[in-house]
Amino acid sequence: MKTLKIPEATIIRLSVYSRYLTEVDRKGIITISSGDIAEGVGVSPAQVRKDLAYFGEFGTRGVGYNVKDLRRHILKILGLSVDWSVSLVGLGNLGLALSSYKGFRERGFVITSVFDSDPQKVGTFVHGVEVMPVERLEEVVRQNRTQIGIICVPSAASQEIADKLVRAGVQAILNFAPGVLNVPPEIELRNVDLAVNLEVLTFNVGAQRF
Repeated sequence: MKTLKIPEATIIRLSVYSRYLTEVDRKGIITISSGDIAEGVGVSPAQVRKDLAYFGEFGTRGVGYNVKDLRRHILKILGLSVDWSVSLVGLGNLGLALSSYKGFRERGFVITSVFDSDPQKVGTFVHGVEVMPVERLEEVVRQNRTQIGIICVPSAASQEIADKLVRAGVQAILNFAPGVLNVPPEIELRNVDLAVNLEVLTFNVGAQRF
């Protein structure tokens, strides 16, 4: 995928398309046009066709796309035709909320291990998964062959946790801790700073003042 230089915005839209197709499939709709998809997700039909064209030919001209087939193809493109083992580190308010999010499992992201440094949380269970001490992170993540780590710890501890996840063999990290993480180039890293996103919103809302 990387060698094709697929725009990140296209990948994001593919995820949106797949969710919409899931809704359409549940309604029993068999075929759908690019115009229908575009109207359902708020883009143009040309954008839908362009995004799909990066990955091959789909559908039949004048007929449209088979909903089940297109959804299956998009999920495969996104790597969601298999389950992904996920480790969650940090069981504060955000970590607890993420651990409860049903959408992860529905999309194939299975939280197989949870870690925290609070002795009162260690040994408890979150949706059937035991909370373990951070000291066991590398051992358990390696044993589970976990591919993705989610970091929800204070910024002061985030680099140490990232290092542990990398040593344990994860391939990707989703980081909710403020600040910049240093990881090897082969590790996929996505930083989610909620404050920054809110500031982008306030800038856009207030931009009319300038």
